[in-house]
Amino acid sequence: MLTPMVEAATDGWLARVEDAVSSAFDPVATAVSGVIFYSVPLGGAEFPLIVGWLVIAATIFTIYFRGIQFRKLGVALDLVRGKYSRHSDPGEITHFQALSSAVSGTVGLGNIAGVGAAVTLGGPGATFWMILAGLLGMCTKFVECTLGVKYREVHEDGTVSGGPFRYLPVAFERFGPVVSKSFTGIFAVALLLFGAIGGNMFQANQTFAQAQEVTGGADGLLGSSGSALIFGIVMALLVGAVILGGVQSIGKVTSGLVPMMAFIYLGACLLVIIGNIDHVGDAFATIITGAFNPEGVAGGAVGVLIIGFQRAAFSNEAGVGSAPIAHSAVKTRHPVSEGFVALFEPFIDTVVICTMTALTIVIADTAYYSEQRGIVAGGGDVPDGVVVTSDAFESFLPQFPVILAIAVALFAFSTLITWSYYTQKAWTALVGRSPAKELGFKIVFCCFTVIGTVISFGSVLTFADSMLFVCAIFNLLGCYLLLPVVRREMRSFLDGLKSGEISKVPKDERTNPASTLPIVGDE
Repeated sequence: MLTPMVEAATDGWLARVEDAVSSAFDPVATAVSGVIFYSVPLGGAEFPLIVGWLVIAATIFTIYFRGIQFRKLGVALDLVRGKYSRHSDPGEITHFQALSSAVSGTVGLGNIAGVGAAVTLGGPGATFWMILAGLLGMCTKFVECTLGVKYREVHEDGTVSGGPFRYLPVAFERFGPVVSKSFTGIFAVALLLFGAIGGNMFQANQTFAQAQEVTGGADGLLGSSGSALIFGIVMALLVGAVILGGVQSIGKVTSGLVPMMAFIYLGACLLVIIGNIDHVGDAFATIITGAFNPEGVAGGAVGVLIIGFQRAAFSNEAGVGSAPIAHSAVKTRHPVSEGFVALFEPFIDTVVICTMTALTIVIADTAYYSEQRGIVAGGGDVPDGVVVTSDAFESFLPQFPVILAIAVALFAFSTLITWSYYTQKAWTALVGRSPAKELGFKIVFCCFTVIGTVISFGSVLTFADSMLFVCAIFNLLGCYLLLPVVRREMRSFLDGLKSGEISKVPKDERTNPASTLPIVGDE
């Protein structure tokens, strides 16, 4: 531990740096976020246009593909289980590993804090619209991840580069090389900026904050800036140990972490729900009624719809273009096969995890939740969503803060390692590929992890959030232009299944869903 004198000096120096950066960056962050999250009045509420951009695209894609996310769930499940995958297929990771890597990049604090804030602001009815937006978003993932594999490049060493960096130039080439390169470059820069800050520093900061809280707060074991620095170094070393192995290492870790995260967090949700089983029916009735006839929500039914759609869109990142980067590394000879796998992402993130969080809050119906809804309805500030969620859990699980700390740590770590891969691909798209450039990037990324635990740049985080949705503008434009390509791939694959040309792989030739090894004697 640092001596008190050194610690005080460190605290002062860090505070000055944080204040200087935040002050300098605040005008930029305010201006950019004002444009990206520009809202228009709608039915007495404010509707962010970027949310409309995401939800409208999901609706159009769902209509264009005639609800493919509902019609072919059986095929999608067989693909996740590896029934159509050979170990010899080109790519680096299995369908399940690609799915778990992408899910780990979206599941995080937003599923806990964001949902708590949403159901306080929009009431129980926000859950209904959250589920609907998640179901529509499944088709967006289907489209963008099919394109990510369709236009990927498999290098001589077997590694893969794919995602929007490959299909956006194809989509925009009709407008000339200047437009094509500029739009793809803006996407890459925006993704890189968000990944370094929101996908890295913010995750590290929140992990340390939660760990500090459960160990006694500012007066506890992790109460000093020296502890924050040591915590950050340890976390960076753990991240580095994973990401140095590339996407195969990331896939192996996330394929173990994601089920563990689901077991811990959803298990806690179920304990609260089962403990309040008598209130489950009333809670569902409240959710449905609140979706169409809410009380105390600005904008009424339109207002609660906007809140639900916004939480879903910000949570599962369908249309942002990040997930196709992970999915493009999959072992497959049929690009649309990964589109079918990817549609499970919004289902897991929003329809399952976000909805379970919302249900837990609504069913527990604590005094704090009711009090905060009254304050918000009266024009007061929206409370910290983490507190709303944690209070609901604590009503039945007194030790939930410890469970929450573990869940946040797992969510944040998995998000960190997945976004390291996304941002690395953005970096190499801008500066080119080489072992030295990739290693240098990974070292710098780990340094940002350490910085994130000791400093929280408020305005920089606002700017980073804006950058993520800059990506959505260009990514969805590219997806619209390439929809006919996705439809041809879908029809070819489904026709192949129907004719028997594409058949299930013999068990001894399949790739184990959770590893890159063939299945031996497995069902």
